[in-house]
Amino acid sequence: MDHRVFLFNYRSYTPIPLLIAILILAEPTPASLLGGFALALLGEGLRIWAVRHAGGATRTTSGVGAGAVLITHGPFAYVRNPLYLGNFLLSLGLCLMSWAWMPWMLFLFIALFGWQYWSIISLEEEHLQQRFGQAYTEYLRDVPRFLPRLTPFRKQALQVMPLARALKIEKNTLFSFTAVVLAIFLIWMVRSMH
Repeated sequence: MDHRVFLFNYRSYTPIPLLIAILILAEPTPASLLGGFALALLGEGLRIWAVRHAGGATRTTSGVGAGAVLITHGPFAYVRNPLYLGNFLLSLGLCLMSWAWMPWMLFLFIALFGWQYWSIISLEEEHLQQRFGQAYTEYLRDVPRFLPRLTPFRKQALQVMPLARALKIEKNTLFSFTAVVLAIFLIWMVRSMH
């Protein structure tokens, strides 16, 4: 099996060892809690915005898929991988919140995240190129992978998913995010009492 397929199919579970490590090694401070939470919240907000435009197709775990049309609106008009950029910001924020094993945890996180998502994105790009041809070639040429462009790729007047539905699709990530934030906050409270 291509390692990229494995990483794609299990991308929801691969962060678990890192999350366990940041909780075990956590040494949060008021500054790390505030700054890290703000960054994580920004990442989750970007994810919700992307889900409102991409829908439930973003939650596939049995091979790369694509909808009937290439999504180039909403956050996808600025960056090709807004969900993965959101994951990066959210996870980086949690690492900063915990202030675990700094700065080595950041180096480890960035290296592992980079390897996993470089693999996943290369697989998805191959699939989308085969599926959408010239339309994807233009999108690939004009919209960056991770650093958003300042103007939208193309203006499109499309209906977006209602927020309530997007939140339902995003419920697992929201639950995990909330649980880890609360755990880090509780660690800080317990340590600050001693």
